[in-house]
Formats: sequence, C-alpha cells, structure tokens
Amino acid sequence: MVSLIPSYTYDLNQLWQLITRRNRWLIRLRYGAVAMIIAFIVAFYVFPQISISTHQRTLIYFISFSIIFYNIVLSFLVTTKFVKNEINKFNPIHVAVIQMLLDLVALLAVVYYTGTLESPFYIFFIFHMIIGSMLLAGHVIYSICAAVVFTFFGFVALEFYGVIPHYAINGFTLAGLYRNPMYVIISCAAFAIMMGFSVFLANSITSALYRREQELSLAYAKLNEAEIMKQKYIMGIVHEIKTPIVAVQSHIDLVLGKYTGPISEQAEDKLKRARKRCEEATEIINDILNISKLKLLNTINKSYTDITKIIQNIISQRNANATAKNITIEMIDKREIKKDYFIDAALMELALSNLIGNSVKYTNPGGKVEIIIYENNDIEIRDNGIGIPEEDIDKIFNDFYRASNVKEKVFEGTGLGLSLVKQIIEQHGGTIDVHSPSALQDSNGKGTSFIIHIN
Repeated sequence: MVSLIPSYTYDLNQLWQLITRRNRWLIRLRYGAVAMIIAFIVAFYVFPQISISTHQRTLIYFISFSIIFYNIVLSFLVTTKFVKNEINKFNPIHVAVIQMLLDLVALLAVVYYTGTLESPFYIFFIFHMIIGSMLLAGHVIYSICAAVVFTFFGFVALEFYGVIPHYAINGFTLAGLYRNPMYVIISCAAFAIMMGFSVFLANSITSALYRREQELSLAYAKLNEAEIMKQKYIMGIVHEIKTPIVAVQSHIDLVLGKYTGPISEQAEDKLKRARKRCEEATEIINDILNISKLKLLNTINKSYTDITKIIQNIISQRNANATAKNITIEMIDKREIKKDYFIDAALMELALSNLIGNSVKYTNPGGKVEIIIYENNDIEIRDNGIGIPEEDIDKIFNDFYRASNVKEKVFEGTGLGLSLVKQIIEQHGGTIDVHSPSALQDSNGKGTSFIIHIN
C-alpha cells in the first residue's frame, strides 16, 4: 500500500493540523472557483462575438453545481469525527486526496466542454498541481501529475482523430487548431513541461519548509525533554537540601521548647533568629520546588471550584504569621451571584497562597491585607505594606527578580514566587496586573495590589 505520509515526518500532530488547515482553505477557495466559472458563462452575454452552445452551457452549469454539492459535503466531512488523526484511519490526508481527485475530474470536464487544448481553463491544472504539492507527499503528487498529463493527452488525441466530439468556444480561437499537428505537439509538450516543472518547484519548496518545521519540532521536543530532566534534577537536589534544614529546625524547636533543659535569654534569642532563618530557607526551597513542578506539568486539571473555600483555607494557614505581626486578613466577596470558578484548584491555591503570603510578609506590624472577589470574577489581593517602587513594577514577574526595597529591608526570597503566580494564571488563560500604591495605602502612600483576571 502506498504511504501518503512523507517519510521524514516526525510530529504527526503537526502534520494533521497543517493538512486540516489547508483542506479548509481549499474548501473556501473552491467557492471562488465556481464563481469564476459562472462569471465566464455570463461573459458570453456581455461579449456576443464569442459564444458556446446551449448544450455546453447546460453541462458547465451542471459541473458548477456538482462542485458546490461536493464542496458542501467536504465542508461537513472535515468538521465531523469521521475524520481521525490516525495513520490507519480515514484521516485529513485522505480528505486532501479526495479533494484533489474530485477537482481534477471537474476541471477536466470543464476543459473538455470548453475546447480541451483550445480551452482557457486547462492552465488551471498547473494551479491544482501547486496546491497538491502543498497537501500531499512528493511521490503522490508526482503520480497524480503524470496521470493528469496522460489523461489530458488522451482527450487531445481522441479529439484529433475524431473519436470524440470537439466542443469549441466560437470566436475565441482560430477554428480547427485542435486538428493542427504542430499546434497540438507544441502545446502538449509545453503543458507537460510546465506541469512537471511546477510540481517539482512547488514540492521542493514545500518539502523544504515542511522538513524544517519537523526539524524544529524535533529540536523543541529534545529541549523539552532536557528541561524535564533538568527540573527533575533540581527537584531532587533541592529536596535533599531541604531535609537537613527541616531536621535543624526540629532540633531548634526541641531546644526552644526546653525539652533539653533551661536556656538563657541570650541563647533563646539567637535560636529564634536561627529558626526564622530556617523558615526562610524552607520557603525559598518550596518556591524552587513549586516552580519546578509547574514546569513539569504539561496540562492542568480544571474543575468547577468554590474559590472562597480556597481563600479561607489559605487565610487559616497564614493566620499564625499574620497574628504574630498584628496584621488583619479579610476576605470580601462582592458578588451577588456566587459562581464556581473553572480552575485547577491545587494550582490556583498555590498562586493565591503566594500572593497572600507576600502581602503578610511585606506588610508592617498593625497592617491590613484584603482579598476581594468582584462581580466580574476578578480577584484582588491588596495590602498597605512596603509597596513596590515604580521602576520595579514591570520586572517583578521575571524569574529571580526582587524589588529594590525588598532587598534593602533584608527580606529573604528567591524572586521566583511571582513568576510562578504569573505562569499559573496564564495557564488558566488569565492575566494578572499589579498596582502600587494600592487603595489600602498607608500614611506614607504605599501598599500593593495584585488583580487576577480569569475568563
């Protein structure tokens, strides 16, 4: 069985998408071709010096309506599940071949009833060969080209010897050209050469572009595989680093809990600072692990979720840190109609947790953090904390970037948290905006507001 798929195809999904797009483009183009044929017939009424018989006109109308009919069928076919993106099933390439064959039969009929070698339409065989080169593998389009050339030669020969009737366009060409041996030989030779050259040129260019696309697809797959290996390596190393830090933190807790005996105030103060550093180190490690996990995910699992439950869960998790700094965290739901969000709950919780955690972290004692859910389903997380300098706002979503005032105040972090948030929101088809100062700005005119837009 002849394979319709180019031998150098690597990414079949890319091939199916490419052929499907071109199939639909050809279906739209076919309506224009029918309009051109109708316009050709109407021209006979405008220019009475050229004419065709009523029989010819009827047959050309019939061919035109046949083209419209099978075009409608093809248009319906490409939108159904009957066409499968599988090699061993009826796939888009089969649709492309059917289109080509139907068009060539219809064109051959139009050419025959308008004079064959004298017809102004036979040059459109070349146009079809160029289109076919964009759709089909080289050996397939070359075979079709050869079949068209020999079929056309057959009709010319049968007319030349009077085996079949000749239909002419009266007044368009000199009478009897189809019986002129020199004209027939030269025209047929030119037709064959142009057909072969057009297929060769179009197929060479198309094949080169397609090969490059496949090579790029392969290179992208290898890069993606390398990225996955890198992220897995990072996760493994970082997880190993996290283990001793957590162990150190546990031992510090034992000492601070005075399970090993009484300790001096000076030692207790140093241990509390050490424990805080352990917490910061653990937070940094968690950021790296989360960003690595996100990059490993190819898809997200969406379901209808009550966003208020996610936010309340995050508030309860962050409440201890907020209470320690005398910070108030409040959720405000301004929606009249409470609708569930179509989201990946785990990922969205991770994004919101980062934003709320940052608000608590960068808000001074006695401050306030608000999470507002708007009627249009936007979510705003705002605070009256240290704010973000204007020159840093456009950069804060970049990997490893940290605002200048954060570094000045010696807040620890990786600069990955907001990058992670942005990636999660974009995976949901949404966007995130940042404003500083916020509506909760303090007496110094500071504060930060993050607004999440989810469609």
